[in-house]
Amino acid sequence: MKLSFSTLASPDRTLPQIIAIASSSGYDGIELRVISRELDLWNLPEFRSSSIAQTRTIIQDHGIVVPSVGSSACFHSPEVLERERNFDSALRMAEVAAGVGAPSIRIFGDRIQAGSNRKETAARIAESLSRLAVRLKPDGVQVWLETHGDFATAADVSEIFAQVTCPEVGIIWDPANAFEQNGEAPGISSHLSSQIRHVHLKDQQRDAQGETRYVLTGEGQFPLQTMFASLASINFDGFVSFEWEKLWHPELAAPEIALPHFIKWWNNREAT
Repeated sequence: MKLSFSTLASPDRTLPQIIAIASSSGYDGIELRVISRELDLWNLPEFRSSSIAQTRTIIQDHGIVVPSVGSSACFHSPEVLERERNFDSALRMAEVAAGVGAPSIRIFGDRIQAGSNRKETAARIAESLSRLAVRLKPDGVQVWLETHGDFATAADVSEIFAQVTCPEVGIIWDPANAFEQNGEAPGISSHLSSQIRHVHLKDQQRDAQGETRYVLTGEGQFPLQTMFASLASINFDGFVSFEWEKLWHPELAAPEIALPHFIKWWNNREAT
C-alpha cells in the first residue's frame, strides 16, 4: 500500500508548502482537496490551463503522485438543474485531475433530501455516476464515490452500485464514516471488494457526551487493525490517504504535527 494525505489537513498552505511537507515527511502522494482555502481548485493560477502542465511537472519532480482530486459534487438532489450544476462542477474538477495526472475525482452521494426516499436517491446517484464516468472515460479520469453521508455503510453503497452501469466508477472507502454513524465494523463485503480503489483513514473517539472527535492516528477507538485485515483480505495495493480534517475542525493539530505523526505511526505499525 502507498500513503497519501488529503490537503484538508493543510487548508491554509500553498501548493509548494504542501509539496514540501509531503516530500520531507515521506508520503507517496497528495490527495488534492483544498489549497490556500480554495476548494474550487480551478480558480487557482497553478491549475489553470496555461500553467497546469508546469504544476504537474513540479509535483512529479518531487516524486509525488496525485491519486485523486476531491470535488464537492454530489447527486442526491431531486432537482434536475441542481444535479446538472454538480455535474458541471465535477467536469471542471476532472480537468484539474487530468492536468496533474490524477486517475480520478472524488464524488459524494450524499444525503436523502426532504420529499425523497433512499431508493429514489440511490437511483439518481447511480445514474449520475454512470453518466459522468462515461463522459470522462476518454480523458482517463475515473469517478470514485466516497462512502459518506446517508450512503456510508456497506449496505447503502451496495444499493447504489447495484445500479451503476460503468466499470470506471469505483469506491473511496472511508469506514470511519460508517463507524461514527452506527459503529459498523470496517469490513469489506465480497460484492464490493473489486470496486474499492482508494481508502481514507482517520482515527476518532467519543467524549463523555457521546460526541465524536478526531484524534491522532493510533490514539482513538476506531478499529484500525480490523480495517487493515479487511484490506489484506482483498490484497489492496492502492493508496491509503490520511484524512486529517483541519479545514472543518480548526481545533485539530497543525499539519506539521499531524502529518509526520501519521507516517511515524504507520512505520511503527508495520514494524510490529
